[in-house]
Amino acid sequence: MGIVNLTDNSFSGDGLHGVAERAIAQGLRMVEAGAAMLDLGAESSRPGMEPVCAQQELDRLLPVLEGLRDCGVPLSVDTVKPEVMRAAIAAGADLINDIAALQASGAIGAVAESQAAVCLMHMQGGPRTMQIAPHYGDAVSEVRAFLLERVAACHAAGIASERIVIDPGFGFGKTLEHNLDLLRHLDRFVDTGLPVLAGLSRKSMLGQITGQPVGERVSASVAAALLAAQRGASIIRVHDVAATRDALAVWQAVQKGRA
Repeated sequence: MGIVNLTDNSFSGDGLHGVAERAIAQGLRMVEAGAAMLDLGAESSRPGMEPVCAQQELDRLLPVLEGLRDCGVPLSVDTVKPEVMRAAIAAGADLINDIAALQASGAIGAVAESQAAVCLMHMQGGPRTMQIAPHYGDAVSEVRAFLLERVAACHAAGIASERIVIDPGFGFGKTLEHNLDLLRHLDRFVDTGLPVLAGLSRKSMLGQITGQPVGERVSASVAAALLAAQRGASIIRVHDVAATRDALAVWQAVQKGRA
């Protein structure tokens, strides 16, 4: 899953706010580089960020979504707002990627009344506060239990398991040790039988481990992506599509040889 940031304040410094043509071109390059889907986000969820209004988010999002509608791969839209979800689905979005796991009023209905898939992510707190002393008794068990509760809520609203992806939410209300624990035990999420999305690309946890600034975390991001894939993640959300694709291709070739 290639990341197309449409914000002006992306943590990774790759935001393309206000330049729809550049964002569309970036998405097409990612598809050419091997992305199997694209994730469009028009509101930053980096720690400490203030939300934007729905209209501002739609103004950033819709021209790019419409420009990429025929790019040949599924399109995901990263949003927490039901009104944005509805507009995005109407404009051709295949998946809603919600860091709040459809907890906003009306969000479950927005997805349930459509045929779109949804990714349910765990976050402790909200973007403004999530990295202020996050705490868990058992991060893996608590995150897994939360996601299963949200899956059950989706089922009750008529959203079938075939339309649901889960995401433990690396970096969203977690310390470095929480994140590492989740990655070590990613199989606990895979064993739910639902596809698991892992988003580790360029995140601060990798900077804490390597000491590298955000723009120098490609190698660490590829390593994290490979570890997530080895532990059963079905979708790897990345900024660096070609490098990740190459690493996964080598691993998959080795795996085939062992079969």
